[in-house]
Amino acid sequence: MRAVPPDPEHTPPPGSPRRARGNRTGGHARRAAGALASAALLLPLVSGLPAADAAPGTPGTGAAAGPDTLQRDFARAAAEYHVPPSVLLAVSYLQSRWDAHAGAPSVTGGYGPMHLTDAAGALADAARTAHHGEAGEDARGDTARPHRAEDHAVPAAGAFPERLRTLDRAAGLTGLRPEALRTDPAANVRGGAALLADAQRRLGRPAGGDAADWYGAVARWSSASDAATARVFADDVFEVIRTGARRTTDAGQRVALPAEPRLVPHREQAGRLGRATPPAEGTECPESVACESVPAPYQRLEGSDYGNHDVSDRPRSQKADFIVIHDTEATWEKTLQLIRDPAYVSWHYTVRSTDGHIAQHVPVKDVAWHAGNWYVNAKSVGIEHEGFLARPDAWYTEEMYRTSARLVRHLARKLDIPLDRQHILGHDNVPGTVPSTIKGMHTDPGPYWDWAHYFELMDRPFHPTASPFSGMVTIAPDYDDNEPVYTGCEKPGQECAPHGSGAVRLRVAPRDDAPLVKDVGLRPDGGASTTDVNDTGARASTGQQFAVADRLPGWTAVWYLGQRAWFRDPWWEPVALGARGKLVTPREGRKEIPVYGRAYPEKAAYPAGVPVQAVTPLPYKLLAGQAYVLGQTSPAEYLYANDFDPAKHVVVRGKDRYYEIQFGHRVAFVRADDVTVRSSNR
Repeated sequence: MRAVPPDPEHTPPPGSPRRARGNRTGGHARRAAGALASAALLLPLVSGLPAADAAPGTPGTGAAAGPDTLQRDFARAAAEYHVPPSVLLAVSYLQSRWDAHAGAPSVTGGYGPMHLTDAAGALADAARTAHHGEAGEDARGDTARPHRAEDHAVPAAGAFPERLRTLDRAAGLTGLRPEALRTDPAANVRGGAALLADAQRRLGRPAGGDAADWYGAVARWSSASDAATARVFADDVFEVIRTGARRTTDAGQRVALPAEPRLVPHREQAGRLGRATPPAEGTECPESVACESVPAPYQRLEGSDYGNHDVSDRPRSQKADFIVIHDTEATWEKTLQLIRDPAYVSWHYTVRSTDGHIAQHVPVKDVAWHAGNWYVNAKSVGIEHEGFLARPDAWYTEEMYRTSARLVRHLARKLDIPLDRQHILGHDNVPGTVPSTIKGMHTDPGPYWDWAHYFELMDRPFHPTASPFSGMVTIAPDYDDNEPVYTGCEKPGQECAPHGSGAVRLRVAPRDDAPLVKDVGLRPDGGASTTDVNDTGARASTGQQFAVADRLPGWTAVWYLGQRAWFRDPWWEPVALGARGKLVTPREGRKEIPVYGRAYPEKAAYPAGVPVQAVTPLPYKLLAGQAYVLGQTSPAEYLYANDFDPAKHVVVRGKDRYYEIQFGHRVAFVRADDVTVRSSNR
């Protein structure tokens, strides 16, 4: 989960197409009469696209193809199956942003630019334990209660639904081999066009015509099991058409969709889908997403135990300060089976990858057991995303990113949570509670989660707020071009497939061969950090902010875990943005101050009958002369919730105040009385 910017010797100059991540095999696609005419009609609308290097009709869209080959593939497929080109392009954009991922499947077994799904083949090889199923883990993170181990067997997924079997249908409609549909982008686009045309035919609508007349077909194409999700997907497709899109894909293909701002789709067509809408009563979701209620059970178990969350009364009882982003490490079906188990743990929402459908499990007012840190649990909302962090090319769909971003933006507005990386955390940013829990903390959603794109979708892009030479920086590498080497995705020590990353790797000196910085919490014996995908010891992630410790040509050092940490930061390809904010430093006269994983009250604050929680420092020190970025002021609070009856729960509040800081890859807390706050521009 840590990353280093590509070496300049291997980095294309600014403005060049991205490196291809692998060759594509040739397909057997046949071209219908009139395809070239359609391509000729579409391509003049796209400014700046050079002529194709490959001759018309050349199958495959690999690294050797011209940069506009994929654009022509869309035009040909649209003409062959009489699908409006804008509809085909927009559907593909919402699934993959036109990327092919070198033929690797998504988290739900979807392949290629059109995300044609073959879950039975892809997910059978990806079976693994659930996200909260590690032996000995305690996602509740409350040492006042008996340790709740989660050695929970993952149930069988059962039969795959229609949305996970679209590749076979595309093969039947086109006559193309399944392998071609998986690995050849041109064939994959043809398969998607055939599915759209078939959906239009099944609705009794004529082929061709205006894009506005394809709303029902797009809704049906989503293969959503309910009408609400199908409508949201179709609405998003037509919003892409209205606003337009343009990008360079993971294979260096330049694709553009011209904007049609006046397009008004025929939304009434969705009424003919004949699909039920799941019950949304009790959900807390924005109207712009499809949301259903799948409640986590709250019931007594054996003895005094109960599960799988705590009934509360937030924000009257406690204010939520964080939203924590997770991935499930399991399929949607398995995840929903787990959340229904009263002896398991819980989270508030799950987001499905294929179509962005959302299920809510725990009311926002209640405390779910998801983060492994009781202080964070009591003050956060947890959102799981169907996915696997250590399968880099098991990618998330654009629709999942979009619906999740809408949910987070809605919750942030409702709960008054700032949209920044001090408050929108990954599970891998949540600190251990005490020294013994640091090694067991989770590492999802991992270095392949695209934080930059996620925040763009929330209308909070990361941008400079100070000069490049300011005393504070925001980490912001180019996700697509930043492809550090990670290991351990499939086997220990084995290199992972090349993939974009939002993380930079941190070293003890400004040299590419310098050792990685150490994390004494993860390795008390002084062992070195590694490039393993789950090793967070030497990694800074997109959107995180740090105080600058030093600068040299092409390199920047920040204060990190009590030490200088260097990352490559050349002026021609910067990975950090100048920022302005507040920094904390040890109070004058203090050589070092302790760092904590939770902001618990002082001993005198606890009433009779509530066991005092030790305020145990983590094995790190904030040393004199160092500075760390202030995230927020955190009250000293402890939620005592050891009884099934919420009337017996107590919120203990102390006089101490804490500051949340970005101390390493994870956040931490320091006592306000121990530090001085100053501006980053001093």
